[in-house]
Amino acid sequence: MNLLTGFTFENHVAHGAIVELSSGVAELLNQREYSDDVRRLVGEALAAMPLLATHLIDEGRINLQFQGEGAMKLLVAQVDQALQVRAMAKADAGLSGDFPQLLYGGLLALMLEPVNVVGAEPRPASQALVLIEGARLSDALEGYFERSEQLPTLIRLAADQQGRVAGFLLQRLPSEGLVNAEIEWEHLQTLASTLTSEELLAADAATILHRLFHAEALRVFEPRPVTVACRCSRAGIARMLLSLGREEVESIIAEQGRVAVTCEFCGREYVFTPLEAAELLIPSGTAPGSPQMH
Repeated sequence: MNLLTGFTFENHVAHGAIVELSSGVAELLNQREYSDDVRRLVGEALAAMPLLATHLIDEGRINLQFQGEGAMKLLVAQVDQALQVRAMAKADAGLSGDFPQLLYGGLLALMLEPVNVVGAEPRPASQALVLIEGARLSDALEGYFERSEQLPTLIRLAADQQGRVAGFLLQRLPSEGLVNAEIEWEHLQTLASTLTSEELLAADAATILHRLFHAEALRVFEPRPVTVACRCSRAGIARMLLSLGREEVESIIAEQGRVAVTCEFCGREYVFTPLEAAELLIPSGTAPGSPQMH
């Protein structure tokens, strides 16, 4: 089962979360031929996203994206408030290396896309750049929280080749006026830093929290289900075709005899015949059968 378990300390110094993912992970990763190192990085990105979603207050989506000109051309991971998560990468076959080697020469962008409700004031997307520093993706994300959010954070991410991924987040809370807050935070951070990747993959959230914090006053929240799946749909692809415009769609049909779009994440192909594309592009209010495509 895929679960995100949140927790907080009664002294109000820190909170955190543990994510455990296995269902659907292998199926998603098997859509592309990844080397072991790239597969591990994509798995870690997949694990990171539900942890980041603990900061989603409103409806929306968080995107983690890397684009470069080297062997690793693209890395994208996404999660929404419903904790539906997906990730993919484009990389040269056989690419190997650690985190800084795979993503050398680029930047990670962390973007929040709010859902804009019809009739309400539109809210713009926000973006922050995450430096590719440290030996692991978790190091880069810790640096983002330290610099952009001013929130000291400890993150651990783990992924194996069998399709299991897991993540752990411990984050300090604003603690103005709390006595001994710094000492308490350092204590919790020291306890959490003993968590290994092997243990993160092998043990469930309850076991990990008991081992790390059995002597602390800890409140654990009801686990939330996480879905590892693609959000692509025929309706979504149709909206994308509408955004391309009539001229572009007609050009594709003239060249290929149809419009076929393959989802980058799951590999599913969506095909629109010339008639289906014509009906899609009929302006609202136009009578069916009116000539629209040439």
